[in-house]
Amino acid sequence: MSPLRTATLSLFTTLLVSVLSFIPTAHANDSAKPEFQEKIANPQLLTQLKQGGFVLYMRHGNTDNSRPDRVPSVDLNDCNTQRVLNELGQTVTKQVGVYVRQAGIPVGEVFSSPMCRAKNSALNAFGHFTLEPAIMYTGGMTSAQKKPVLAKTRELISKPVAPGTNRFLVAHAPNMMDLMGYFPKEATLVIFKPKGHSQFDYLGSIRPQDWSELLKPTAATRE
Repeated sequence: MSPLRTATLSLFTTLLVSVLSFIPTAHANDSAKPEFQEKIANPQLLTQLKQGGFVLYMRHGNTDNSRPDRVPSVDLNDCNTQRVLNELGQTVTKQVGVYVRQAGIPVGEVFSSPMCRAKNSALNAFGHFTLEPAIMYTGGMTSAQKKPVLAKTRELISKPVAPGTNRFLVAHAPNMMDLMGYFPKEATLVIFKPKGHSQFDYLGSIRPQDWSELLKPTAATRE
């Protein structure tokens, strides 16, 4: 091969490698989604919740991971076939209910997933719930199976709530992950402002450890 042809081939190869190495990088940057940013609620948001008109999505409490769901033979009427709340989960969900009452947040509709860990969390925190099978745990579901669950979840989060009351949903972290890329910790309240027509704004989250700080202004007012 002549020196000229060798040099030309070498130059072509160098240019090709440069172009190919650039294309995937550009594509990755264009398609990358920003990581979800959790926002911790502040006292001002807590004050707004007292006026009502919001939706609060609560992930169930801590569970006993030594007892996984018996997939695919989970019986929704038999807690022995499911992963259930452990002692900490029982305690923290009851305490969340105490905090909600101390904060003066009005509780209206409470919808729960049919899984025992969600139903028990709802009962511990709020004393009542309406079973909503359509907000079932999405972990392990196919994309097709998830669609109606996510559609119902979106409906309940985006449907307007009357002033003076708030709607609560008690369900699971994978559902939030599938809906908006957010995996909340156990017993976290995720706060939304419903806008109707399947639209909502995420306003912030209250983790169990956040309550004591949030309630300080309320306690000071009572003194």
